[in-house]
Amino acid sequence: MSRTTPPRPFDVTALFPQLAPLARTATRLHPRAGSPSRHDSSVGGPLLWPADEPWPYCDGPHEWDGVNEPTSPEDVRVQRRINEAAASGYTPEDRAVLERIRAGRPWPEGPVAMLPVAQLYVRDVPLLRPPGRAGADLLQVLWCPFDHPTHPRTALYWRSAAEVTDVLGSPPEPPAVQLSDYVPQPCLVSPEEVTEFPHFLELDKESQGRLSDWSGWEAAGDAVDGAYSVAPQEFYINHLSVSPGWKAGGWSRWGVTDPMPRTCSACGTGMDPLLTIASTEWNKGTGSWAPEGDQARDPLPPGVPPANYTRVVVAGGYALQLHVCPVDADHPHLELVQ
Repeated sequence: MSRTTPPRPFDVTALFPQLAPLARTATRLHPRAGSPSRHDSSVGGPLLWPADEPWPYCDGPHEWDGVNEPTSPEDVRVQRRINEAAASGYTPEDRAVLERIRAGRPWPEGPVAMLPVAQLYVRDVPLLRPPGRAGADLLQVLWCPFDHPTHPRTALYWRSAAEVTDVLGSPPEPPAVQLSDYVPQPCLVSPEEVTEFPHFLELDKESQGRLSDWSGWEAAGDAVDGAYSVAPQEFYINHLSVSPGWKAGGWSRWGVTDPMPRTCSACGTGMDPLLTIASTEWNKGTGSWAPEGDQARDPLPPGVPPANYTRVVVAGGYALQLHVCPVDADHPHLELVQ
C-alpha cells in the first residue's frame, strides 16, 4: 500500500528564499509489518545473500550489562505473536512460554551472527547509487544485536542482485540478543520521495536568526501555529526541515548533540547521510509527517509505542543515522545517534 506524506504547511522557501539551494531529496521508507521475500525491499526481512559468501559475524566484545537478560531472536518473535493474539487474555500455555522466555538465554561467547536490518533495491530507492559501483543495485544492512557500547554495530553490503544466482537458504542467527528492540519486525516498505531542508542547528547564524524571529513568519498567517511564536524555529524543526522515521538520504537530524564534523576516516571527505534507522515513524511534535489515516490502517498491539511499526528502539528512543563516503563505497561508514 502506497503512503503519501501530507503537504507541508506551506512552502518555507517563499518566506526564507535562502533555504531553496539547500533542498535535498530523501526517501521515506514507511516500513509496515508484512511478509517480505528476498526479492523485496524490506526492514528485518530475508536477504538476497549469496550461498558462497560467508555470513557476517561480530567479534565483540559482548559484555553483559547486568540488567537485561538476553533472549533469542526466535523467542522475541514468539513473544510478539503471543502478545498480539492475546486480546482476550493469555492461556496457561501462553503464560508458560512467556515465563520461559523471561528467564533469558545464556550470554553468548565468541563471535555473534549479525541480524538483517534492511534490504533496499535501487529500483525502489533510486538515490542509492554507491560511488564506483556502477552495477550495484542492492544495499544490505545488518547489525550485531548487542550494544557497542550504546547501540548495535552495523555492517553495509552493496551488491548486484543479478549476480546472486545461488541464494543462502538458512542464514545463521545469533544464539542471543541483548534486547528484543534489536530484532526488527519483518516489514515491507512503501518508498516515498520528499523534500528536506537542513536541521536548524546546521544553518548559518544569519539564517538561524531569521528563523528565530517571529515577525518573519507572520506572512504565512494561519499556516503557522501561533503556539510557536516564542520559538518559531521549533516549528521549522518539527514540520518543515528533516522528516522523521526510517529514510534514505536527505539531511541529518540533530538535538542530542550539536552538529559535528562527519568526515571519512580514510580520505577526509565530508560524508553523506545514507540510512536512518528510527525508533518511531513520528512523535507528538512531528505528527504532521504521518500519512493520513495511517494509524487506522496499521493499528499496533497494546504496549507498543505509537508509530513503532518495526519494533526497533535505538539508544532508548533515538535514531541511528548511517553516513557514507561519497568518494569510495569501500571506505568505513559512520554511525551517529541523534
